[in-house]
Amino acid sequence: MAVLAGSAEVARWFIPLVLPLCFAAAYTDLSRMRIPNWITDCLGAVYVLFGLFIMPTWADYGWQLLHLPIGVAIGFLFYSAGVMGAGDAKFIGAAAPLVVLADLPALIMIYTANLLAAFATHRLAKFTPLNRLAPNWQSWSVGKKFPMGFSLGGTLAIYLILVAFFGQ
Repeated sequence: MAVLAGSAEVARWFIPLVLPLCFAAAYTDLSRMRIPNWITDCLGAVYVLFGLFIMPTWADYGWQLLHLPIGVAIGFLFYSAGVMGAGDAKFIGAAAPLVVLADLPALIMIYTANLLAAFATHRLAKFTPLNRLAPNWQSWSVGKKFPMGFSLGGTLAIYLILVAFFGQ
């Protein structure tokens, strides 16, 4: 596997703080078809507050922090185009500082594979008796809509784990 540009040590510090939020985003989007503001607020706050101590230099911290407004803008464009919900767009913005710009091609590949796997898994569960395991989930009954938080949370988690093992 190619080495990712992100710092393995930095990723190891962020993982215990970020993975529960990734899980919460996936779960709430599957069960209620929304990602609550507290999840995206906490995700952004993790970087803003803990990044001060975790990032190797102030310059690294500042450049990564710039990803937040850029991520929010990109998420807003997708939301405006009707591609995703507002919670998904906010999650992208809040997660952006955790991704090193040089790793963007790898992140896109992770997201693409994860989106396909998440979509197939969700549809398999939705249209089989597996949906009885969580009978009250709204994502079973919203037509063609798909809970993107399932894939977005998984993508960020997978990215951080890969950086922790294969990063610089």
